[in-house]
Amino acid sequence: MASQWEAGAVAKPAGAWESRGPGAGAGARGTEPAAPPAVEKGYFARREFSFTLRDDIYVRYQSFEHPRDLEKELQKACPYKVDIGAVYSHRPSQHNTLRSGAFQAQEKELVFDIDMTDYDDVRGCCSLAEICSKCWTLMTIAIRILDRALVEDLGVQHRLWVYSGRRGVHCWVCDDTVRKWSSSLRSSIVDYLSLVKGGADTVKKVHLSDPVHPFISKSLRIVEEYFEEYALLGQDILGSHESWDKVLTLVPEPLREQLQQDFPRKRDSVQRWTRLKALAEKSRQSSSSSKKLPSYVEQEIMLQFCFPRLDGNVSKSLNHLLKSPFSVHPKTGRISVPIDVQQLEQFNPFAVPTISSLCRELDEANDEDKDKENEENPEPRRRVRDYKRTSLAPYVRVFECFVEDMERARRGELLRRSDLQADF
Repeated sequence: MASQWEAGAVAKPAGAWESRGPGAGAGARGTEPAAPPAVEKGYFARREFSFTLRDDIYVRYQSFEHPRDLEKELQKACPYKVDIGAVYSHRPSQHNTLRSGAFQAQEKELVFDIDMTDYDDVRGCCSLAEICSKCWTLMTIAIRILDRALVEDLGVQHRLWVYSGRRGVHCWVCDDTVRKWSSSLRSSIVDYLSLVKGGADTVKKVHLSDPVHPFISKSLRIVEEYFEEYALLGQDILGSHESWDKVLTLVPEPLREQLQQDFPRKRDSVQRWTRLKALAEKSRQSSSSSKKLPSYVEQEIMLQFCFPRLDGNVSKSLNHLLKSPFSVHPKTGRISVPIDVQQLEQFNPFAVPTISSLCRELDEANDEDKDKENEENPEPRRRVRDYKRTSLAPYVRVFECFVEDMERARRGELLRRSDLQADF
């Protein structure tokens, strides 16, 4: 798998994107980074791998000459967790032998980490590391919003979405040009994709103004598809006096007072939300209103409850590590499997293989092999790779399709360059 992960891809350069104002970052103003020359030989040997061993022993800056060497070390060390880092100027295993400042991260996939704990202020079904089918909808929304923006707004092509194995999702953006982006450019991307801002002490975390940026408008249309089922029915955010008080802190004062009177007369969250929208629209249309109310009351509430919440530090820094796909989560035993975005609605984090279930499936497959060997006239059979006989197979196929797309793009780019050289 390691050799596949390192397969290079040369996709179209990321297109220019519009700034959303000061918060969009200096890099998000229509600039397009030039593609540096291709990385020289020894690419894999300069990639950092990190192992977490028994008793939380953390071993960084490991590197390997060949994927076979990585495989042997994995079998020998049996790490509890494997993280992947950047490609450096020198082999990470030799970083202590270099003069100060010589060891530099040169490139890495643009990665995103979305953790369910960052939504604890807007989900009532679970908290901390717990998840359920109700709040998992937030991850579905996040993937849809970010994946659309990555493709349509930023022009990237190769994205691998991966379930973390416990309470979140990761995204690896592997386009050749993107892997070479600087930290400042990555920070600008994070700023562009971030809307919910403020810590635990901040009550209102989303503020919209005219004109609403197309990225926000398109994201809002996705949120609207899920809001009633997730927030009004699943989370019942207006179901009780205590819960609607929390929502009404996001509403301007004149509107809040009227809704405090109206809500007890409504039957459920759906009716109360309908009343909130109607009153907000009436206030916007009223020409006699002495105080101009914000134009996007209900939209700001929907986005605060449902918009993706990124761990920005993971994305901004080139030397930040992220857990390898197909790792086993040490707390749950679940495999960190790729997610097929084309079947996103069907993905169930509770149905992914665990290390125990895979061991059981392999034992059953071996028992079947022994039974067939004991038959009088066993038919010759082609050896099938072990993982293909387990529930891990469809997830490996998702990964293989991702790598195949990268390889096709790389071959296409090489062919294009060859044709250009032939023209001279």
